[in-house]
Amino acid sequence: MGEVDLPGAAHLVLADGVVHLDPAEAVFEAMLEGWARQQRTRFLNVEGTIKPRLTLVRRFAEFTGEYPWRWRAEDVEAFMDWHRARRREQGRGFAVSTARNYQNGLRLFGEYVTDARYGWPARCLELFGEAPAQILHEWNTVTHTNDYEGAPGRRPLTYDEVQVLFDAADGRVEQIRSRRRKGALAALRDAAILKTVYAFGLRRQEATMLDLADLRHNPRAPGFGRFGGLFVRHGKASKGGAPKRRTVLTVPEFDWIVDILEHYLAEVRPLFSPGKHPALWVTEKRGRISRRRLDEAFETVRADAGLPGELDLHCLRHSYVTHLIEFDYPERFVQDQVGHSYASTTAIYSGVSDEYRNRLLQRALKARHADLWEDRS
Repeated sequence: MGEVDLPGAAHLVLADGVVHLDPAEAVFEAMLEGWARQQRTRFLNVEGTIKPRLTLVRRFAEFTGEYPWRWRAEDVEAFMDWHRARRREQGRGFAVSTARNYQNGLRLFGEYVTDARYGWPARCLELFGEAPAQILHEWNTVTHTNDYEGAPGRRPLTYDEVQVLFDAADGRVEQIRSRRRKGALAALRDAAILKTVYAFGLRRQEATMLDLADLRHNPRAPGFGRFGGLFVRHGKASKGGAPKRRTVLTVPEFDWIVDILEHYLAEVRPLFSPGKHPALWVTEKRGRISRRRLDEAFETVRADAGLPGELDLHCLRHSYVTHLIEFDYPERFVQDQVGHSYASTTAIYSGVSDEYRNRLLQRALKARHADLWEDRS
């Protein structure tokens, strides 16, 4: 088979006629560069996908002390066992989803370096007398049996927990002010953004990347003014695709967010002196708030509220989905609001209360046995 000019092919990243002081290391680095090129041509995210995969392969090579053409299936098993033991020593669990991500990353690299079209098998046989082999198979990888494999502690907050969380966020502002310490302005912003995440069911990236221009009027709800909805331009992308866009409408049950955003824009944001910065949420350094800072804001308020440590910022999105369903919004509406491609994903997010299920049961009983219910009344 002749060489094909595919992005990432061996002859395109490993120059012929060059004598390397360390041929094995040079070939390995060329493999990584070729794999990165191959992924970039598929428009995969560099920071979020490609770099972590390259780091994983380097870590695996360091663990084995061997190069890809000498890797064996038992190396994967030892690598996974080592990670499980290490996490256990640290008092942490090794999530099934994390293990699968590791295995998938190594499997994809294996598919790349064993594909004859990219030329690595022939090049390795020529230089080292061995060719790379696929070491990940169905008998040594995690089987995907459940739709949801996240941490059991990640769940929707109850209405009372949401209220306690937001009370703690507001209380933090007063505490800082009473102690005459710096940070009251940031605490005001943090309280507003946490409430916005819940009121619109946003992801971290979606919340931090909001601009002033993303505030939307809704002609069907003129009472909400310029806060009739949010235009989300940085939704979660599918593989190789651009960030998905959607408009999240303000619903009447969360109309309290209108006053909060109005106060933030009129009274709080100007004090950061943002100038012409387009971001809705700005920092003391006149920059855009980061995802990490948003996580820290939630964790601080969660601790003040005395809520369980396993709850994270994403639980507010779970809460939004659950509460919309309990408000009797149609499943399709909820799905569109949060930007899920499939209804099954939205279903995973929901965790409706016993009270809501009993309400549905009573409604069904009344519809089916109206005469009995009339007699009781």
